[in-house]
Amino acid sequence: MKTEKGLVIYKNRPALITGFEADKIAISVLGGGVFKVREKDVGLLHPGPCALKDLESPLPEGGGREAWELLTDESSGEAGLSLKELAELAYAFYSPRTALAVWELVRDGLYFTGDIGSIRARPRAAVEEEQKKREEKKREDGDRAAFIEKMKKLTQFRASAPSGAIGLSTADRRFLQDVEALARGLSDKSRTLKELGKSETPEEAHSLLLASGAWTVWENPHPDRFGVSRDSARIIPPPLPPQEGRIDLTGLAAYAIDNPWSDDPDDAVSLEGPDADGGYCLWVHVADPAASVTPGSPADLEARGRGATLYLPEGASRMMAPEALPLFALGLSDVSPALSFKIAIKPDATIGKTEIHPSVVRVTRLTYEEADALIGSEPGGDLAILLALAEANVERRLNTGAVIIDLPEAHIHVNLDGGENSVSVEPLPSYRSAEMVRECMLLAGEGAARWAIQNQVPFPFISQEAGELPEKRLPGLAGVWQLRRSMRPRNLSSKPGVHWGLGLDQYTQVTSPLRRYTDLLCHQQIRAKLSGTPTLGEEEILFRAAAAEAAAAAASKAEKASRAHWMAVYLLAKRDATDSEAPIWEAVVLDRKGNRGTVVIPALGLETQVSLRGTEEPNEKIHLKLISVRIPEGEVNFALA
Repeated sequence: MKTEKGLVIYKNRPALITGFEADKIAISVLGGGVFKVREKDVGLLHPGPCALKDLESPLPEGGGREAWELLTDESSGEAGLSLKELAELAYAFYSPRTALAVWELVRDGLYFTGDIGSIRARPRAAVEEEQKKREEKKREDGDRAAFIEKMKKLTQFRASAPSGAIGLSTADRRFLQDVEALARGLSDKSRTLKELGKSETPEEAHSLLLASGAWTVWENPHPDRFGVSRDSARIIPPPLPPQEGRIDLTGLAAYAIDNPWSDDPDDAVSLEGPDADGGYCLWVHVADPAASVTPGSPADLEARGRGATLYLPEGASRMMAPEALPLFALGLSDVSPALSFKIAIKPDATIGKTEIHPSVVRVTRLTYEEADALIGSEPGGDLAILLALAEANVERRLNTGAVIIDLPEAHIHVNLDGGENSVSVEPLPSYRSAEMVRECMLLAGEGAARWAIQNQVPFPFISQEAGELPEKRLPGLAGVWQLRRSMRPRNLSSKPGVHWGLGLDQYTQVTSPLRRYTDLLCHQQIRAKLSGTPTLGEEEILFRAAAAEAAAAAASKAEKASRAHWMAVYLLAKRDATDSEAPIWEAVVLDRKGNRGTVVIPALGLETQVSLRGTEEPNEKIHLKLISVRIPEGEVNFALA
């Protein structure tokens, strides 16, 4: 290749040979760049001499296609043609300009295939198919360019943009598939957003989908972002084992007490006593799915993969198949199977012996409101006595350092059935029976933990390290907020430990095996011990519990983000109300840093931050007006009214 000023190809770019040095060739790449390369790194197109102006002269059109047609009709032979031969066939002469043109034809790949030394004509059918693909791509590129221009006309992505606001066609939606994937957290890239000069974030993608009308505010992407399924589990557990020995507790009055919208009751309470010493027996009856959902079974593995039931304002995605509810939930039939925890409560409110029995119970379902009414109408009834025991247990726990957190909460319900979508937000009232149920469940958890320790049964125990309490505890809601900020994350371990927040020396959770996998895991261990079969070891317990906790944490994050989304949707309608109809919200100041305050709006169960004027103090009531709603971010902003 000792041809100075010859035309070569280097890394698919044309270059001119400018000299030789030892075993290297000096080249100047067209478009910029001077290199010294080995001979094997370049391909010779024409020996030259060649000048840049030689490569700029025009050539007759159609030469490449005419040569291809001749070759497809007459065949170019097994060996193919050299670049020089094809240049002479296509353009009647071989020059740097025609050599470069032929190389570009081969590189293009429509009519010819091969390399500089051997070039073959592609079959006619292959060329026609390729032409069709290129025409389709050209049309697609044109459609995409028109779509991008249309989207650029949106000077601002408005979360409240009405559907179809920019005339989005069905065909346009295909260009938003990457945007939808990013909005749902299924991808971290979006070609469309990049071409629009927007940041590639889920929030920006959500904004574009709303502004374009591809989505409405009724689309909740957060479960997808956290990788949790919107569908309930599908594996139906097998029926309960026949002829299992269960004690008959149908003679005890048993109450399953919950919110009116709850449809998966998995715990109920009963009372026996007093005994001769003035103590009582608290019975906590719990749904018994572990009777048929055994460790490692398909239903068990599916439940572990979910970790917990996902409770969204638009509906629940259950940890266990909905078909399991008639089998195990309490009070859905006249008699229900249960795993019953019998907890002796001493007169000083401490726990005595705990027993656990497979049982059958007859459960009455009550709402908190109905239970409160029953407590008031029957002062000496079981529920009134249980409330007194619960209050004594609260006092016992407070004396050992427990922290009671009671901030305003609200229930958000979303109706997506039919064409009348709606969101409702209702503050949750404070019920005495809710406190009673909470304390009974804590007693069951404490009693179960003691039972496991005494019987040397590996369990997933729950503990919590002590938090840093404020030096000066404020009264009211501001003080409760201080306590919550001092709380540390809970710990899950195979070793029992102190739960600081609850004021308990040992604790676990056993009362929601239809809703939480770790509760189901405890039940499986209990049943193994009661039946005399081997229990799982500590390492296996930790492995299963950790897997379930990771899944449950994702569900919890999805629930929190979804609640923020639907709260924003709810308030969006309030923002769009006329001035005379726009509500003024009463709030309570929880904390203040400079001119910024953390407040809670009790009617919404919503904590947010606002700018304060200068005189507002913690626990002071203020009035707010809504000033903005950002659906993609799940953000709402208020200002002093």
